Amino acid sequence: MVGFHFMFDLNHFRFIRQNFYEDPFWTWQRTCIVSLFLFCAGLGQAEALAQAQRWPRFWRRWGQVAGCALLVTLGSWYVFPRSVITFGVLHGIAVMLVVVRLTAPAGRWLWLLGLVAMLLPQFIQHPWFDARATQWIGLVTRKPVTEDFVPVLPWLGVMWWGMAAGQWTLARRRHWFSGAVPRAGRGLAVLGRWSLTTYMVHQPVFFAVLTGVAAARRSFS
Repeated sequence: MVGFHFMFDLNHFRFIRQNFYEDPFWTWQRTCIVSLFLFCAGLGQAEALAQAQRWPRFWRRWGQVAGCALLVTLGSWYVFPRSVITFGVLHGIAVMLVVVRLTAPAGRWLWLLGLVAMLLPQFIQHPWFDARATQWIGLVTRKPVTEDFVPVLPWLGVMWWGMAAGQWTLARRRHWFSGAVPRAGRGLAVLGRWSLTTYMVHQPVFFAVLTGVAAARRSFS
């Protein structure tokens, strides 16, 4: 994700020339990144429930995600006023976390629910869902003009599969989630423990640095 965003920012500041909105080389990367986000969020909820996480603690973390989603909207409005992010990945995670938490008792049925959620937008689309108030559901006939769009459908299916995979692993292969982190992966483990902070901080840092580099380049040209 960090690497993808850095390349996106290089393109934004005209250091490179790429089409991040249509070129499959970039769009497929985005799809894989978002899928990994949501699958891991589902895994995390499975582990939280296994540790008997209560609703007050859930809502505290949910509030952090929702608050950061609001900051993303405000930041995108400042940088991309014509393509504001109104329902991006954090907005989607905030909604889907609640749904996944409530449906966790479905157990193995989550695999089927996930499949239905992922396939449904392929068969059902309606102009009513194109409105800003309803596009977050995902049954749109056209993608809205926005820098990031992660609607509930089909993406809820990925998080449901993450929850189902987590429940299966904790019941049958719990040791996969335990043990020491290899030395080579400890840096990534730190970023994983502070994933929301990493997500929120890296882009402002990149924009600040590249703004300075771009200004220096103009002054010497």
